[in-house]
Amino acid sequence: MSDVDFQSVFDSDDDGLLDTPESAPKLTSSDRLERSFLEIIEFYREHERVPRSDTREIAERKLGARLDGILANSEKVAALKHLDEFELLVEPEAPKSLDDLLSADEFGLLDDDSDLLDTSDLPQRKKPEAAVDVAQRVRAEDFAQFESLFQQKHAELAGGTSKLVSFPGIQHIVEGAFFVLNGVMLFVAEVGETEYKESTIRANRRERLRVIFENGTESSMYRQSLGIRMGEGQGQAVVATSFDSILADDVATGYLYVLRSLSDDPAIAEVSDLHKIGFSRGPVEKRIARAAHEPTYLLAPVEIVASYRTYNLKTSALEHLLHRVFADVRLRVSQVGKDGRVYEPSEWYSVPIAVIDHAIELITSGGIIDYEYDAHERRLRLR
Repeated sequence: MSDVDFQSVFDSDDDGLLDTPESAPKLTSSDRLERSFLEIIEFYREHERVPRSDTREIAERKLGARLDGILANSEKVAALKHLDEFELLVEPEAPKSLDDLLSADEFGLLDDDSDLLDTSDLPQRKKPEAAVDVAQRVRAEDFAQFESLFQQKHAELAGGTSKLVSFPGIQHIVEGAFFVLNGVMLFVAEVGETEYKESTIRANRRERLRVIFENGTESSMYRQSLGIRMGEGQGQAVVATSFDSILADDVATGYLYVLRSLSDDPAIAEVSDLHKIGFSRGPVEKRIARAAHEPTYLLAPVEIVASYRTYNLKTSALEHLLHRVFADVRLRVSQVGKDGRVYEPSEWYSVPIAVIDHAIELITSGGIIDYEYDAHERRLRLR
């Protein structure tokens, strides 16, 4: 074929099939450096902390070592300044006094008496000063509402009805859960609405908590932040010994609770060991917030005597079984509500709390079918 014939072929290539493809531009060392630093930025955006180079997590350790290498090279730091939205490349100034050290404790790690001298978890680098994302501990103004719950949990731990287990994972940080972190017990009072924080990769889901500490303070940290601190601080969960240890695939189903009435009505106040046995899918504290206005709570304030977090079972069925066991000692009383209607509150029983605890243990073990409640002796006995 002649040269003219070749040319005609090229001239007729309207779709450009014979064009030489353009080669992709080569990455420069500057491009590679920026990409590697952006991976560190994404880790901070997702976890709200810098990656550590001494962790057992291989992926995080790699990023932590990379950040350490960047910080050790002033030229790399200067080249990446324009990308440093979280000020990860700003070296912290050494504290000049003990007061400076304590004032820099933005996570309140030095608030706990048991760990006053433990500075191992102090931040290594300066954090972004974004008040909306950094949850500091403040005084809990309504701590009186929660103080009895902590006292109850400590009594349960001392009496053996509750126990401490290793932190089972972030999925168990739910409303009503108790944990111990650095020797201080905490209570998850509320879990806020789910938020989605956009990143260059995906939208990260997170929920802000209301966490009450037994020292009278509270924090509004994110669930993920608490999970990280629990994991790094060898945190523990407080669980009932009458149930199996919490496993990763266990499902929280609700709360079984026991209440004591604070009514000054003689017909109620004079009934010995009067308790309401009920269940709630959410925290008991929310359920009883308006007790004084509701006939089911005898139109009076109530006190939480016990609250049991249940897993892998239908809490309402457990409640029904307890009602059947104590049916003979159910309170029978009528009350006139504020709407003028007559109510007959149920779920109130004249039975000691120790007997209720015993019944719950027998139900969970399956042995309740062999027992009945003796109202005269005020105890469970074999049929």
